[in-house]
Amino acid sequence: MAKESMKARERKRQKMVEKYAAKREALKAAGDYEGLQKLPKNASPVRLHNRCQLTGRPKGYMRQFGISRINFREMALKGLIPGVKKASW
Repeated sequence: MAKESMKARERKRQKMVEKYAAKREALKAAGDYEGLQKLPKNASPVRLHNRCQLTGRPKGYMRQFGISRINFREMALKGLIPGVKKASW
């Protein structure tokens, strides 16, 4: 499980990206790269990192479900994810 401070930092970055998204698009359209440089670093969407919504694990993230591979496997075996079942042939 990730530290709470890491999860909080990621949430803070996400809020900042959303806050500055419109301003960022306007500056890009105008070609004002100096204005873009003056925005906060964390306002850039490139600085976001995908994390598991349940545990905050940064590695083994499955985009389609928004959780880590470990949680995905546990939930799939318990039948908590609709349409997903263990393969057998």
